[in-house]
Amino acid sequence: MQQQQQHRTLRLDRGQRLEAVCVLGTRISIDVNGGAPVESKWFSMRHSQNIEAEVIQSDAVKPKMVNGEKLWPLNSKSLVELYMTTASTDTNDGKVTFAYYGPGSDAPVDKSGVYLTGVEISLDVDADRDGVVEKNNPQKASWTWGPKGQGAVLLVNCDKDSLFSRTVDGGDEIMLSKADLLDMSRLVLRTRGPEKLPIGYHLLLYISASDSKNLGVFHYYNKMYTHVLGGKKLFYKARYTGTTELEFFVEGLRFPDEGFDGLISIKASLLESMVEGIPETPIFTDVVTFRVAPLIITPNTLEPIEVYVCSVKDNYLFLKEIKNLVSEANYKIQICFEYVNRGDRWMQDEMEFGYIQAPHKSFPVVLDSPRDGELKDFPIRDLLGPDFGYVTKIAASSEVTSLDSFGNLEVSPPVTVQGKKYPLGRILIGSSFPTTSGRRMTKVVRDFLYAQRVQAPIELFTDWLYVGHVDEFMTFIPTADEKGFRLLLASPVACLRVFREQKHKGNGDATLFQGLETKRWTVTKILSTEAILQENSFVQNCIDWNRDILKKELGLTEDDIIDLPALFRLGKDGKALAFFPNMVNMIVLGKDLGIPKPYGPVIEETCCLEDYVISLLKPLGFNCTFIDDVVSYHKKLGEVHCGTNVRRKPFTFKWWQMEEP
Repeated sequence: MQQQQQHRTLRLDRGQRLEAVCVLGTRISIDVNGGAPVESKWFSMRHSQNIEAEVIQSDAVKPKMVNGEKLWPLNSKSLVELYMTTASTDTNDGKVTFAYYGPGSDAPVDKSGVYLTGVEISLDVDADRDGVVEKNNPQKASWTWGPKGQGAVLLVNCDKDSLFSRTVDGGDEIMLSKADLLDMSRLVLRTRGPEKLPIGYHLLLYISASDSKNLGVFHYYNKMYTHVLGGKKLFYKARYTGTTELEFFVEGLRFPDEGFDGLISIKASLLESMVEGIPETPIFTDVVTFRVAPLIITPNTLEPIEVYVCSVKDNYLFLKEIKNLVSEANYKIQICFEYVNRGDRWMQDEMEFGYIQAPHKSFPVVLDSPRDGELKDFPIRDLLGPDFGYVTKIAASSEVTSLDSFGNLEVSPPVTVQGKKYPLGRILIGSSFPTTSGRRMTKVVRDFLYAQRVQAPIELFTDWLYVGHVDEFMTFIPTADEKGFRLLLASPVACLRVFREQKHKGNGDATLFQGLETKRWTVTKILSTEAILQENSFVQNCIDWNRDILKKELGLTEDDIIDLPALFRLGKDGKALAFFPNMVNMIVLGKDLGIPKPYGPVIEETCCLEDYVISLLKPLGFNCTFIDDVVSYHKKLGEVHCGTNVRRKPFTFKWWQMEEP
């Protein structure tokens, strides 16, 4: 949508000289009849070279020439439309004069005139998204998606550049660090014209009351960066000093969310005050529109940057294996020690990593879950900092369930579904069965995820699980082929098939959990225990329900899915728990996979479940490392993925180039 040309009407009074400011690009209509004597029948017009003018007549009567002057018939509909072609160098250097003639048309019986001061005013942003604030982009007032879309982008100022900030920078009305300006979007008010405006005119920047909590604006003035808009400040009287550029810096304070679509407008108006005591009126308004950048969550298939894991009193061996895996894969690792985690080992559940992006800047953001376990201080204490943002959603403690932990929040790789592209993938969250009133992710988190728009969420059925997280039965791994990924699903059917094959080979006495102080199960005993078979038939049905949703919503075929052996048991409440370490709950580091060691039946000195998984994944180029998490995680109802987290590189695709989601 292109900005429409603005119009303004001026009315003449007989015998008076009217003075006005004309903003370049504005067309002025002058009611010629208003300044005419009663006896006038004709009028003529002259104007200076910096004005283009046209007489608009409502009838077909043509002008006549008298003494070399073109005379136009005068009636109640006589209008002159004009515009100034250049900005004025002096006040009132644009002139239009009207002469009025009686019936005889011999000599003028009166005159009137308009003196104009031409001013160029442009409120500018980076509307074409190339990192440069261009002048007067005709699309700057609107916001459109796509490769050819227009409209400026605003980042939520959710990092902490200053050592003096107690929390995120956004909302501080004092500029504590110049580095903070680099997170903000530039806004430039450009003017051109005489050194001063005529008396009674001034420039005003302003925002709506509803946007005041969504943005902040700073302006460099008197060697200081002053907070001029946002909060209780709805307008700012800008200085006009002739031909100049006034630079402003705009920060976002709030992500798109329920009741806020992410669009913000800032306006600049030239106001006219004719007489003291009479309200001033806008004679020109320029508008720019920003869209607040969404939080984009990264899927397992993107390249890792850094791995996060807790050190607690009983996970020394687990930690050692994770460190070795990360070192061999050549990535960084950050360990959260007990004085911070206070015994809370569930790094995946506490937070989710993503990023925000504008043409001028991008940085990672950690989304802190409302679970608020003992790890709750880690994201804001150890991660929030310069160019590392933080956001959380607060929910009433009575509303928070296990499904609000972020093991229950995953993202698919980019997919195309029936011609519709999701270049940033789709968010996956676990929920209750559609016909029950079971556990569901709390509304404030769901609303937030849906409001980001660019990764349209899918709700899966996870309430059948005791913990209830999507990472208990699925994950994605990156592949080098055309598809680019595979979906891994936990599969009781695949597990029982492996066990039946082993029994058929005479290995029915092979036992699970060898070397562990736990009840041992043989292959034959598992296959002959009716409760296990029935419970896993139920579990398989639940996973298949999700399998069908994922195939439909992600455009997948069976060739895109790999089934990993898994078994579950139902607790007294009818909710499912992993029977042995759940291999799908893995850490994905490119081609290196850290998989929970399943402690399956050992056949000829190797675990048949490990061998089976390797046979599926090694042909795709994956290195499978099986990590012992039984004591430190599995027995506490989690696995490798639950106890780790990975910050990853952003997508190369720019979110604003999406077709409108």
